[in-house]
Amino acid sequence: MAVPDKIQTWQMVRPWSKDRETGKVTEGLLEKKEIPVPELQPGESLVEIAGCGVCHTDLGYFYDGVPTVSKPPLTLGHEISGTVVAGDLEGKDVIIPAVMPCNRCPICEGGRGNRCLAQKMPGNSLGIYGGFSSHIVVPSQDLCVIEDRKGLPLSHYAVVADAVTTPYQAAMRADLKEGDRVVVIGCTGGVGVYMTQMAKALGASFVIGIARSQEKLERALKYGADAVINSRDKDAKAVQGEFREICKSNDLPHNWGWKIFEVSGTSAGQEMALRLLSFVGKLVVVGFGMAKNEYSISRLMAFDAEIIGTWGCLPQYYPVVLELVQSGKIQIEPFLETRPMSTIQEAFEEAHSGKLMRRIVLEPDF
Repeated sequence: MAVPDKIQTWQMVRPWSKDRETGKVTEGLLEKKEIPVPELQPGESLVEIAGCGVCHTDLGYFYDGVPTVSKPPLTLGHEISGTVVAGDLEGKDVIIPAVMPCNRCPICEGGRGNRCLAQKMPGNSLGIYGGFSSHIVVPSQDLCVIEDRKGLPLSHYAVVADAVTTPYQAAMRADLKEGDRVVVIGCTGGVGVYMTQMAKALGASFVIGIARSQEKLERALKYGADAVINSRDKDAKAVQGEFREICKSNDLPHNWGWKIFEVSGTSAGQEMALRLLSFVGKLVVVGFGMAKNEYSISRLMAFDAEIIGTWGCLPQYYPVVLELVQSGKIQIEPFLETRPMSTIQEAFEEAHSGKLMRRIVLEPDF
């Protein structure tokens, strides 16, 4: 298989920024570049990229000042599928985990490798290398092999690398079991659509989705949600009132045992989640945002409740999630669209607007 002399890439030369004193805004810049192909080391694979998803995390790095471990210029993108063209697993189609642990530190040995402090994340902590490129060199040990594409284009499997696996990790952190009652706040977003499906696929008896787009909420009712709440122009108290009405009409308790997944990463979404958290409940924080919220921590004691953070997904879970997708229990086709990677600037702008119905997967066209 062909090994390139250079990697073609769309590099974030600089993110958007705003001067605190003058208020002057400097626009972010993405440029097409050539960067070196790293020398392949033992235990590494060179992957020819088939597709890379545009994730909210990428937008946070580019637009919102969320810091990356590797400093710009660097290539963003961590939701990657492709084919190994050199090194281990040559010729295999693979999904690259969004976070790749070292697998030898105490955190990894304790089963929490998804938050390994030495982990490698393309588009963040893998040097200048990321998924909006023609190729990438990554550790081989945690690659998820796709033995049979089951008729789906390889690029479409990119969303499994983060958008689908992150909800699985969140479900594992919540100890989600058959018969559980679930709330997904931000159920219509790029990760939320899969969190809702995941909860139902893993046996949740009743799933309530909360979001702001009525059109997307109606779609959610076809993909995992049993009931939905439109939170547009409503405060947390009003949403809580609708939640209680849904519980009452379905003969469900409103004040105990709910597992709440906050996927929006917004201040309003987090406030709703905290308000809904009650006796022996769990709140799992999946979405990331820069906002702050106030909460009386003593309520956790009184409720005997839990607030749990979750990050990425253990690579060992990827084959399980892949099976859920290929069995049809998790649908990805209704929630993605592909575009040429040369349209990255427009794709970022559209994704940042929040109006898209589907997640964009960019396919290299260098």
